[in-house]
Amino acid sequence: MRRRIDFTMAARNRRAHSPGLLLQARRRVGLEPDPKITRVGFTCSKKLGPAVARNRAKRRLREVARAQLPLFGKPGWDYVLVGRPNATLSRPYQLLLADLEMALKKIHADSA
Repeated sequence: MRRRIDFTMAARNRRAHSPGLLLQARRRVGLEPDPKITRVGFTCSKKLGPAVARNRAKRRLREVARAQLPLFGKPGWDYVLVGRPNATLSRPYQLLLADLEMALKKIHADSA
């Protein structure tokens, strides 16, 4: 996702908190982009630190999303992974994977 409106629409819908990240999600409806694809965006605020730290946190979030979204994500959904201060960078990779899995299951448990 690249447009601000996509990020704000996801922020207004479902949220799942976990120790390493915040997941925001929404189901796309109507004439929006292809309903068969899953879109994802990443954001890290300046609370995480300087640009080097924010970029590293986004790289970690991208890798976690690359591993978990094909398994637990659903087509036709937008996901935004938000980095958390003092957690996204310091949390072990395996725990970040578990955090995203838990958050995705929580989001989709509510949508069933």
